[in-house]
Amino acid sequence: MVRAVFIGDDFTGASDTLATFASAGWRTRLFLKPPRPEDCAGLDAIGFATSLRAQAPDVALDVIADLWPAIEALEPQTIHLKVCSTFDSSPVIGSIGAVANDLARRFSPDHLAVIGGQPNLGRYCVFGTLFARAVDGVVHRIDRHPVMAHHPVTPMTEADLRRLLAAQGLEGLDLCLSQEAAALPLRTLFDVRDDSDIRSIAQTLAPLTGRRLLIGASSVARVLTEGTPGTGHSNPPPPPALKGVLVFAGSRSPVTKAQVAAATEFHCIAALPGDFAAPDDLYRTARAALEKGAPVLIHTDPDLNYGMTPDELARASAGLLGELLAHAHVGWLGIAGGDTSSRICELMEFSAIDFLEAISPGVALCRAVHPSGQLDGLRLMLKGGQMGDESLFNRFLGLAKS
Repeated sequence: MVRAVFIGDDFTGASDTLATFASAGWRTRLFLKPPRPEDCAGLDAIGFATSLRAQAPDVALDVIADLWPAIEALEPQTIHLKVCSTFDSSPVIGSIGAVANDLARRFSPDHLAVIGGQPNLGRYCVFGTLFARAVDGVVHRIDRHPVMAHHPVTPMTEADLRRLLAAQGLEGLDLCLSQEAAALPLRTLFDVRDDSDIRSIAQTLAPLTGRRLLIGASSVARVLTEGTPGTGHSNPPPPPALKGVLVFAGSRSPVTKAQVAAATEFHCIAALPGDFAAPDDLYRTARAALEKGAPVLIHTDPDLNYGMTPDELARASAGLLGELLAHAHVGWLGIAGGDTSSRICELMEFSAIDFLEAISPGVALCRAVHPSGQLDGLRLMLKGGQMGDESLFNRFLGLAKS
């Protein structure tokens, strides 16, 4: 039996939740495929990284069905459905409601709660309405946010989380108006404005017995670890033998675009639309730079049309990165873009990820677990499009050099 199981709806967000649990001392591992029982021995929290936020509901429910035997065997008291802190989703793509309802049917929780907001990332929920801070520091209602209102896959047109989730089938959520556990509705939405709300929610949930299904960003992990730290801190593993540094930026976010522009210490290569249909020249250019010892940053251009679906582009990107990792002595890999990271990590068949240290709020440095000796121990940075400051890629390079 483990304290908690978390299911990440993309790999970048799942790695942030991994970091949140591990930083609190909970012994935690993030699995990219269902683990064996012996892989879970001694762990407090176990995560499953998925690409649910990029899936249609029928595909997402198939993913949960495949994971469920492993989850059920762990006998968790709490399941955390980890979603993006911006809750960007729709009834047809990345449906939080469809997955939450399926988990509720399987898990039969005594309490179901949605925890809105993640203050350390500038996400706030007030009276059930979600707000997010933009790159310039201005806080916007999520449906008026300059990026999230125009997300290329799941643009946010509704800021009221109860209305948003009800449209996806998760109905009956009551806004929590009392911090008394006895008065807690069976289906609850908690506001989160600052860290005091995190502590208050933790105190409200602590006396509850029975099973809990909690839905939200990594703030859920902060609630679960508040006042219940673990003792799982360990000595860091040795650095990877391979020294090459490779970053792939496939996000269309202006935040990532600014990070690419600021990455002056990298050999930057712009991937043009034709490069993925015939990638030999791009591969040779990147490999030659890596073999000379240069850190390489390959990036797409958010203003160009690549003539591919996001899934097709991610698969083509994964093929390119797979070839480079196989032949170019890369020990440090960074991937920018939530959907991109999910697809690439799935296709590269990492089995699990361990947390090493936080690089930036919402961004962690991790160690990849892989059956191949060359890829096992690879240092991995996965970041969502909106995460990190402009110097993030240079900071990742600094860690590789240190």
